[in-house]
Amino acid sequence: MEYTIENETIQAVICDAGAELISLKKDDVDYLWSGDPAYWKEHAPVLFPFAGRLCDEQYTVHGKPYRMPIHGFAKRQIFSLVEQKTDSLTLGISDTDETREQYPFSFDFQVTYTLYGSSLDIAYEVQNHSDEIMYFGLGGHPGFRVPLEPGLAFEDYYLEFADRCRPDRIGMSDRVLVTGDRREYPLEDGRRIRLHHDLFDQDAIVLANMSDMVTLRSDRGSRSVTLSYPGMPYLGIWHAVKTNAPYVAIEPWMNLPARDGIVEDFAARSDLGRLDVDGYYANVWSIGLQ
Repeated sequence: MEYTIENETIQAVICDAGAELISLKKDDVDYLWSGDPAYWKEHAPVLFPFAGRLCDEQYTVHGKPYRMPIHGFAKRQIFSLVEQKTDSLTLGISDTDETREQYPFSFDFQVTYTLYGSSLDIAYEVQNHSDEIMYFGLGGHPGFRVPLEPGLAFEDYYLEFADRCRPDRIGMSDRVLVTGDRREYPLEDGRRIRLHHDLFDQDAIVLANMSDMVTLRSDRGSRSVTLSYPGMPYLGIWHAVKTNAPYVAIEPWMNLPARDGIVEDFAARSDLGRLDVDGYYANVWSIGLQ
């Protein structure tokens, strides 16, 4: 089922499958990636309770093994309607027998989309109903059309951070798992990453210690997209590997993928959220359209 929310400026369409944003329009122009399966069939999946890959899709909790696919299971769940207004929508899931086979915790997870002028806020709320500490990761994975306007090319665009910064690139193996290596990722004028298709020949670029706001834009165009993610310490940048895919995914993450060759215990990971019994967590990031 699809839900539409709108205000005087923008319109968003969200699907109950994965609580996924599937359209985001301003002036009847859809800024969001179309989901063309020739490149990538998704639009903007919600990543919970883990962002990225696990080593051999495995992890443990207090030594007990579990299996979970890339980016967690939320994007494969049908979310229930919690509340809908003209300009906002809340969808949610709770644990089931199926989720507990992959993830041993009792939880509520809700995603709320709210329009403010030409911006969309995406809020995540997590509540722990287990009788023990709950460990979790999460993130966003929206893809945006590039180019955003006729007559422009992919290479006309760049990503520009709001502030000058010296981000670290997280070292990744061929399996897109963390190697433990970090090195400074050079930015043009301390702020920009010029887009070109071979930028992603080794898969995603994952950054840490970067500015918490970034804009996708072209000097030759008038349309742009700005993401603000103050509660997310990592940022993934990606399109389908070794293709000329006409989109870029800009992904704010709470956590990193697992380390290559190590089946990790969630309780030992410092980048995962930790909720005490009956604990509550909230995080909001936003997409602004120009």
